[in-house]
Amino acid sequence: MSRWIIKGLKTGVVTTRYPRHTEDAPGVSPGLPRAMRPGEDAGDTLGYDCPTGALRHVDGRLVVERGRCVHCFRCVRNVAKPAPWEDGFEWTAIRDDGSRVPGAFQHSIYICVIDAGGCGACINEIKHLNNPYYNIHRLGFFITPTPRKADLLLVVGPVTDHMKVALQKTYDAMPTPKRVMAIGACAISGGVFGSGFVTGAGIADVLPVDVTIPGCPPPPLAILHGLLVLAGRKDAAQALAPSLKSTKKTAEAG
Repeated sequence: MSRWIIKGLKTGVVTTRYPRHTEDAPGVSPGLPRAMRPGEDAGDTLGYDCPTGALRHVDGRLVVERGRCVHCFRCVRNVAKPAPWEDGFEWTAIRDDGSRVPGAFQHSIYICVIDAGGCGACINEIKHLNNPYYNIHRLGFFITPTPRKADLLLVVGPVTDHMKVALQKTYDAMPTPKRVMAIGACAISGGVFGSGFVTGAGIADVLPVDVTIPGCPPPPLAILHGLLVLAGRKDAAQALAPSLKSTKKTAEAG
């Protein structure tokens, strides 16, 4: 035991300083392709072989649908003109109609995590949030196994057919006000799995989505940024695209 104490004193605090300070440690994010700005030359970007259709060419510009990107790097490796790339992780998109949690909940948010048919990558990144480096407890975020105590439903996977009922029942069991966060390309758009004969095209067709975190999988800091945006402690990268908002009629107070 004494050796562990001595080692701890020598090592010091290893927890990331984000969000108080910028996190610039190498390897914290795979990055995402960036849409071309007005005036930038799209060149031969029409030749990109994007497996999920995340890249589109519109009026001479490259447009990126982040919710479909799976970090395959086909648009930056072994191509004549690499796509613009950004190495950050603050990618959160949120509905602009009051999706942030009310003030009384902002400093203590309980999260229920549901795997709706994912490959395991996003779940693995979520697990890292509880380790000493990210330590989400210091920021007032706690994971709970029961939806009856949860303020936020965090969902991964494209939603397989056998998970639709379970996902709906979990959401219905949550007290209001409640929010839904889609983690990863599969939960946002279906990713490489959906839509298919046994999987959907994300969770928006089943539940109303308040926040999306793109990536395949998104790094832990991207998820942490999403939690801070939901709590009103960080600004979102963009407003949630209308195509990703659920058309499902769900009555909710708050």
